[in-house]
Amino acid sequence: MIAETLAGIALVKSAVDGIKSAIGTAQDIGQIAGHIDNLLEGEKQVQKKRAKKSGTGVADQFGIQSVAQEMIDAKLAQEKVAEMRSLIDMRFGHGTWQSILDERAKRIKEAREAQAIARRAAMKRHNEIMENVKIGIAVTAVAAVAVGFLVFAMVASAMAFTLIT
Repeated sequence: MIAETLAGIALVKSAVDGIKSAIGTAQDIGQIAGHIDNLLEGEKQVQKKRAKKSGTGVADQFGIQSVAQEMIDAKLAQEKVAEMRSLIDMRFGHGTWQSILDERAKRIKEAREAQAIARRAAMKRHNEIMENVKIGIAVTAVAAVAVGFLVFAMVASAMAFTLIT
């Protein structure tokens, strides 16, 4: 439980350190993009942890230490994100941070849409295969019944022939 939160906070802190050390010499935003990704991912982990009730016991979920730690970590992560927003906007111009967030949201949306399209295509292929299997089973059943009637007719005619003779 605490390890996940620490991973998120540690990721935020290391990303902030990386951005601060590279921001002065960065010629473009691409040189600190990895740190920005880590910052946003760490902040997401902290917020996710805060929203999730992961402990099984009452003390884990509602204990003052647990609640306080989650709240403080979430606030610290938000502060660091706000600090980096200001730092990046001052270095690369007003609106740069928002442009980064907008582009990131756009790419996440596109990836989700691509996954949904792939899932629908896979489901369609699966349904087509199942339909072909059903048709194959039906054809096999009809053929088996026809062969059964043919065998029955042959046996019946042979029996009738032997009775007549």
